[in-house]
Amino acid sequence: MDIYQSLIRPILFSLLKADPEWSHEQTLQLLDWLDRTGERPFTRLLQSRLQQVFCYADPRLEQTLWGLKFPNPLGLAAGFDKNGVAARVWEIFGFGYAELGTVTLHPQPGNPPPRLFRLLEDKAVLNRMGFNNQGAEALAARLSGVVERLPDRIPIGINLGKSKITPLDQAAADYLGSFRLLKDWGDYFVVNVSSPNTPGLRSLQDAEQLRLILDVLQQENQSQKPLLVKIAPDLEWDAIADVLNLAQTYQLAGIVATNTTIRRDKLNTQIIKATGKSVTEEAGGISGAPLRQRSTEVIRFIRKQTQGQLPIIGVGGIFTAEEAWEKIVAGASLIQVYTGLVYEGPWMMRRVMDVPKHSIYRKPAAA
Repeated sequence: MDIYQSLIRPILFSLLKADPEWSHEQTLQLLDWLDRTGERPFTRLLQSRLQQVFCYADPRLEQTLWGLKFPNPLGLAAGFDKNGVAARVWEIFGFGYAELGTVTLHPQPGNPPPRLFRLLEDKAVLNRMGFNNQGAEALAARLSGVVERLPDRIPIGINLGKSKITPLDQAAADYLGSFRLLKDWGDYFVVNVSSPNTPGLRSLQDAEQLRLILDVLQQENQSQKPLLVKIAPDLEWDAIADVLNLAQTYQLAGIVATNTTIRRDKLNTQIIKATGKSVTEEAGGISGAPLRQRSTEVIRFIRKQTQGQLPIIGVGGIFTAEEAWEKIVAGASLIQVYTGLVYEGPWMMRRVMDVPKHSIYRKPAAA
């Protein structure tokens, strides 16, 4: 029985109407405890039991990309574990990899609360967190122990953002500073220039601005680590094509498609109950089901433009195995979830990855 959907979610979402950010923090504290106490006999036993319940292993799901082995293509999207507090335990819940962050060079509190809202009628989340995190140095210190102690762990990606206090014309140096601190501890890196919650950040998707960032990062990187860029779903096709040209010029390892959307059309939710304001008045990005179709369209466009030569991590609106497969058929090599995990809970990963129940994972020849 799925206790999360039958009991926990109704209590948190409907009965208690628990604040989403409070619920998120409580979840991370529990996962942090699982991480910190992992050497204790009871916790080891608990972790083993959780792994039996949530994980599903099948060789048909395994793949190698960028020289990294992924036990399955389903990963945790950036934004859930910004500070890497659960870096050692995500695989216990069935993830094939985890992308940590977004992390910035300077620690920052993010935007003032309330800044995270559930849109229940839309199976969506509205967030304007603003890259709240403890900074790149703190994440490096935490990950150094993880990487050295767990050589056989799932791949760890790190999502890099610009510090709010850094002027836009100094963005390249800011990203470079974070990368230098973290390059030894991440298996791949994502340049996030597409969050709507840091003033001016999306302007860095402009070809000339992005060129400056990629240039300094790749000079430092020397092709040692896979470097990707995460784009917004709201870009016009010409702008996406410009990013793809840069990706080829700077030999990027791939594209993450997509971040949250600033569009508000076609939403069933009209009023944010926590604030009493119209959803159109509330700043932030929308994730979840309303993003599904657009993110898939962007994935399909990237695949066509690059003739399938540029790997894509597909993210946006995945709740079921069928929706995961839709992203893969469109052109994604890997997929990620965040909002789906909020609504579906930890049993989601096994449901999505349980191959015998889903003949859809028999990959067609044309895919």
